[in-house]
Amino acid sequence: MCGRYCRNGLSQPHYGRYGAPMQEIKIADLREPQRDAAEQQIYDMALGMEVDLDPAVLVAAAERRTGMSGFEDPTLLDRLAAQAVAVDADAGLSGLGRFLVRQRLVGLLAARLRFEDFVRRHPEALEVELEPPVIVVGLPRSGTTHLVNLLATDRRFRSLPWWEVQEPVPVLGDGPGRDGVDPRYLRALREHEMTQQVSPLTALMHDRPPSSIEEECELMDLDLCTYVLEWSARVPAWRDHAETLDQHGHYAFLRRQLQVLSYLRGPNRWVLKCPQHLERLGPLMATFPDATVALTLRDPVAVLQSAITMLAYGDRNRRVEVEADELAAYWADRVERLLRAGVRDAHLVPEAQRVDVEFGEFMSDDVAMAERIVGTAGMEITDECRAGLAEYVAGNPRGKDGKVVYDLRGDFGLEPDELYERYAFYFEAFPQVRREVH
Repeated sequence: MCGRYCRNGLSQPHYGRYGAPMQEIKIADLREPQRDAAEQQIYDMALGMEVDLDPAVLVAAAERRTGMSGFEDPTLLDRLAAQAVAVDADAGLSGLGRFLVRQRLVGLLAARLRFEDFVRRHPEALEVELEPPVIVVGLPRSGTTHLVNLLATDRRFRSLPWWEVQEPVPVLGDGPGRDGVDPRYLRALREHEMTQQVSPLTALMHDRPPSSIEEECELMDLDLCTYVLEWSARVPAWRDHAETLDQHGHYAFLRRQLQVLSYLRGPNRWVLKCPQHLERLGPLMATFPDATVALTLRDPVAVLQSAITMLAYGDRNRRVEVEADELAAYWADRVERLLRAGVRDAHLVPEAQRVDVEFGEFMSDDVAMAERIVGTAGMEITDECRAGLAEYVAGNPRGKDGKVVYDLRGDFGLEPDELYERYAFYFEAFPQVRREVH
């Protein structure tokens, strides 16, 4: 399954809830990667790359890519500078890691230029009336992706596939080919195929095929305001700077983006998801006061071990050293920040508009949970809705391609009991959450 790109201990297959064998995979070299010749070549290339993250250079690259210039919001460049400074302070990032950051920032700036140009040419797009959305909120790795993909099978919802996240507004004059396929989809497909080659286990932990429904956090980052950068580099300076921003303006920008995307193709009732909404419930509910919020609740220790294992696996190429202990310490703190804000502000979601999605209950009957959310949103559970849910669940059983085995103690030197003490406030606020790690 993993080819030459990892060293794994493979156990006997277990069986998932649908009866199919599920291979367990242990990444034995997570802390200290053992590379074959091909992997070493990629690593050596990563070390040797020199990448300039000067904001002026990034802006110039976006302007060349689009043939457009000038941003309507001058504060965008302030946030760009803050991100660049934070990344430059990360001495452990390899040249490839810096290149990936550069590629992403230039892509965001180019997408922002195209968005602003589209609104200038089509101001009527901002007159689109959005219907009350359904918004999935919860820690990363807590079932949010499965839930939003499940809900998105209901065609009454507008959702955000990965190919559209990457390029929200079409390139001017870049229409579908003779096969009717959007070229943005084809570009996303090529990137997905490359990721599967270079980082094969990523698909087991968080696969992103072009059609997968993804989160608006990436969409919001056209305004350079989210924590997405923290998943690519160790940037505490950016984390702290982002906490000082007035998020109400950034959420207003998100609403405008949703209007434009609904103008390009409907419907106008969105199903959304973003883990970072957990620490921004005030601006979220001020912007979407009629939203139905599905609040995913999962053991944060299980979330943490999943997240840092995925990050450490990616760090074998984007960092000089994996530095697993430092990674674990950063994200143990980051998860706590998200949780404390969520516990503090959960009351801002009206009780009649909130569905608590406890992870164990969700996994035992995901269709019933999806139907509960649709019903809470005031929508009828139609035969078409039921058929879409059943088809998705049948085609996407949990762990269908294998399951990564986590080891908090061995890979990261963390004691689960100590983490449970740290996160005790969360279990007190949501006593239905079940402990998963022992």
